[in-house]
Amino acid sequence: MRFLSFLRPLLATAAFMAAASGAYAADFKDGLDYNTVNAPSRPDTGKKVEVLEVFMYHCPHCNALDVPLADWVKKQGDKIVFRRMHLGEDAQAKAFYTLEAMNALGNGMHEKLFRAIHVERNRLNTDQLVLDFVVKNGIDKAKYLETFNSFGVQTRIKRGVQMANLYKLDSVPAIVIDGHYTTSPAVAGHGLTSVPAAHAAMFAVADSLIAKSLQERAAKK
Repeated sequence: MRFLSFLRPLLATAAFMAAASGAYAADFKDGLDYNTVNAPSRPDTGKKVEVLEVFMYHCPHCNALDVPLADWVKKQGDKIVFRRMHLGEDAQAKAFYTLEAMNALGNGMHEKLFRAIHVERNRLNTDQLVLDFVVKNGIDKAKYLETFNSFGVQTRIKRGVQMANLYKLDSVPAIVIDGHYTTSPAVAGHGLTSVPAAHAAMFAVADSLIAKSLQERAAKK
């Protein structure tokens, strides 16, 4: 699995952000700033647009994006439904889908997993290491193991792989807008080496795609 890189010529962050803040979908180019997905249908989220983050816990770029993304999601208000999808079938992916099924990713558990791996240098790369960690952090061991071994979790993991293939994603972090568009810090931030600037670029593109998706949903009524 390769991670997204930012090895591109440095541009002025402030200038880019100023330009992007007033951009609309028409100002961004399909195949350059974002990609269109040949999906059969849009997510069933009513009037709201689904924003799906595709990530991996051991990815340093995903860790760097986590806080800015959470802040951006809050600013969207009731325009979006935000969801996450862990790429892969490793121990951390299994942990994510298990905790998600248990509704146990709140109360800081999601952030604790990132911190354990990237700050505390706990690799959490086996099922046992993850089990020890989540139990230490208040998760009921018996309930976790029951959910971990359930058909529902196995189905979620397989569906995650299928969706990643549908969206043609082989690197993280990335976001999927309404099941029809994908972008990422590397794609939207082409030409940028500053991580904050690349994040800002992605959010600007995502804002425009959310507006575009809302218009497309309204037009189909």
